[in-house]
Amino acid sequence: MQIARIIGTATATVKHPSLAGARLLVGQPLAADRRSPDGDPQLVIDMLSAGIGDLVVITSDGRMLRDFLGADTTPARWGTIALVDP
Repeated sequence: MQIARIIGTATATVKHPSLAGARLLVGQPLAADRRSPDGDPQLVIDMLSAGIGDLVVITSDGRMLRDFLGADTTPARWGTIALVDP
């Protein structure tokens, strides 16, 4: 799990069938100070209706994403699991 700031949305005209109807966001992982970037931005499956500028907790728990998307195979890696109070 890691804290990230949502910095944008993504649109795909062609995507894996498991992602049909999924909302795609771009999240910037943050260091412990919640300000400094910690790596490259990641494509995140939105499970919370997060918006641009929100701080969220993201996870790479594959089982949770497979259950959420209803697919045994999916290329998705990151998903939102919590909104963080500022």
